Amino acid sequence: MLPLIGFFERRSRPALIAIISAIVLIVAVADYFTGYDFSFAFFYLGAVALATWFISPRFALLISVISVLLGFAGDLLAGAAKEKLFLSGWNAVLALAFYAVTVNILAALRSLQNRLEEKVRGRTAELTEEMLKREFLERELLAVSEREQRRIGHDIHDSLCQHLTATAIAGEVLREKLEAKEQPEAADARCLIALVEEGISLARSMARGLAPIELEEDGLMAAFHDMAHTTGERFRIDCRFECKDPVYVHDLAVAGHLFRIAQEAVTNAIKHGRARLVVIALSSTPAEIRLAVRDDGSGFPEPAPEARGMGMHIMRHRARMIGAQIQIRRAQPGTLVECVLRREEEVVPSLNE
Repeated sequence: MLPLIGFFERRSRPALIAIISAIVLIVAVADYFTGYDFSFAFFYLGAVALATWFISPRFALLISVISVLLGFAGDLLAGAAKEKLFLSGWNAVLALAFYAVTVNILAALRSLQNRLEEKVRGRTAELTEEMLKREFLERELLAVSEREQRRIGHDIHDSLCQHLTATAIAGEVLREKLEAKEQPEAADARCLIALVEEGISLARSMARGLAPIELEEDGLMAAFHDMAHTTGERFRIDCRFECKDPVYVHDLAVAGHLFRIAQEAVTNAIKHGRARLVVIALSSTPAEIRLAVRDDGSGFPEPAPEARGMGMHIMRHRARMIGAQIQIRRAQPGTLVECVLRREEEVVPSLNE
């Protein structure tokens, strides 16, 4: 039934009128050749229903009148006796009334369906608009968060690190004075300088974590190299960055999302998979950019569970923000996270805008 309805819905209005007229004529010819003892009123009903549903109630009433007249004329031409003409006329009147009721019912149903379809279209448009607004707000919130992190990272690097460096220099001057006077407090001064230098190292590491990617086009590669080095030293594991050929990402926002996806994958590998080897691989072709993070940890059963903490949700969300496809699956051993970004999807609103 549905394919038949679809067939008529795909036809143009003139084509439908031609089809309905052809049905009426075919039924009328059949009515004539079967004689006047058998009524074809029911068979005309199909054309009337089609006319009501797909054309208009007025056209359906016209088809009803034509059907009744053709049926009555068929009875006359088939040789109906004069005494049966009254009965044929009465049947024609009843058939016309039946057609009119049918047209009225179908027209009401069609009107109801049109209103429901209009409401569905309106609701769909509203939902689509809401989804677009939500996606825009999510993108803006993420961009604002990235901008604030970069600002804080730059502030730490430009102010706190400089202040600690000046403090270390002042401590070094104090140590030299104390040593020149052979004061025992010189050892305490050396310890103080060591603590300040350790604070400088921690502050710089924090600044790099908040603003890992520089504005240069090779900033993503440098950030990954630094991430691998820092991760290996901090967690005492083998963390490598592999990039056979230079991969340039010109949009800072895209680079930021790719970095955060890799960062989350590395964190999950160490925290949940207890990995001892993590490899961050970046490659590209003229058509796409591919980021892969694989580890030798315990992994998880396939397929990847959808509700496995916030980490996977965040990675998928970031990939969706830049139009990338991400897959998280079990490897042999460990876990493999792959994020593929097509070149035409690389341009998104910049974090600096």
